[in-house]
Amino acid sequence: MKEKVIKINNIEIYTESFGDNNNPAILLVAGATVSMLFWDAEFCQRLAGNGFFVIRYDNRDVGKSTFYEPGLTPYDIVDLTNDAISILDGYHIDKAHFVGLSLGGLISQIAAIKNPDRVKSLTLMATGPWADSDPTIPEMDTRIIDFHSRSGTVDWTQEDSVVNYLIQGAELMCGRKPFDKQRSENLIRAEFKRANNYLSMFNHAALGGGDDYWNRLNEINRPTLIIHGTEDKIWHYKNAGILLEKIKGSKLITLEGTGHELHFDDWNFIIDKIAKHIND
Repeated sequence: MKEKVIKINNIEIYTESFGDNNNPAILLVAGATVSMLFWDAEFCQRLAGNGFFVIRYDNRDVGKSTFYEPGLTPYDIVDLTNDAISILDGYHIDKAHFVGLSLGGLISQIAAIKNPDRVKSLTLMATGPWADSDPTIPEMDTRIIDFHSRSGTVDWTQEDSVVNYLIQGAELMCGRKPFDKQRSENLIRAEFKRANNYLSMFNHAALGGGDDYWNRLNEINRPTLIIHGTEDKIWHYKNAGILLEKIKGSKLITLEGTGHELHFDDWNFIIDKIAKHIND
């Protein structure tokens, strides 16, 4: 694993890479409020072991990347997309295979529309369409909304208070697969300790922009794999069907019982499917 900070004007994006940089590149794009640690180092190493050069990174306002004071979001989703492309520039990579989860999936869709020459393939995980959807599809599970409503009771300066709260959210994100409390706690503590400003992650809640690329999924002409768990409480599983319908030639892999997560029990299966998707 190697560290690299990509500097774009006054923005710094912290990245780490795994594997041989002569191999096909995979850019892992994480979801809202989480750092690159969401893509576990062992997961990245296993993926790289299939003959890929794997890059994970911190979006703005999480981890070690540029942050803004809580309550300020002076950037939009297109800026985050441009950051992803700048990472490729910083590594001197012409094209990469984008693997995006949740918000990362939306960023990846915009990248494939805005910069199709830089995207070799898409893998969209636990996400929805950057487009109009079916109004009958349930929105975020009410249990998630209730959980977020209790955030004001947390002392966000105290690690144990943060862990005790967020561990409940991690369990909610888990579907019917076994919940690994210790693994989740380790991740929360690691993110808390390494963040430049931990509370800045909530700036992602005010993220806007991207209207110019809305409802243009029919323009995506890159091989696209959709991976979605049946128990996702953030992006309902039916969103996978909308993506499948709107992105021509896309394929769907269903994770039975999986929630809004990268569950350890699914790692080998997901890695195998991504490798096959890229190599086909």
